Amino acid sequence: MATYQITLKNCAFYAHHGVFEQESALGQRFFVDVVMDVEAGDVLVSDQVEQTVHYGLAYELVEKIMTGSRRNLIETLANDVAVGLAAWSPLIRRVEVAIRKPSAPIAGILDYVEVRLEHRA
Repeated sequence: MATYQITLKNCAFYAHHGVFEQESALGQRFFVDVVMDVEAGDVLVSDQVEQTVHYGLAYELVEKIMTGSRRNLIETLANDVAVGLAAWSPLIRRVEVAIRKPSAPIAGILDYVEVRLEHRA
């Protein structure tokens, strides 16, 4: 069975995740990459959107999770996104999620902190 990948790259969300009180109160930007391995079935020949993972709807699900329930850890948040996408579509066989937090409360100079997680359906 053939598979293909759908990637959502550098999706930006404003949310209130983090361990510290100021992160919860003020919120901050998060950037998300999602790679979904999708079972091809007949879509490569049929050209029918109903037979694939609609990436617009996938984005909306990621947005709902990212801006929904507050999490202390971006590790947990990445898992929520991966598990949520895999549960949403039976065509998704594997999900890789990376979440970047550019305003991580670290006493140092860095571009961002990133967590990358892989989930197999």
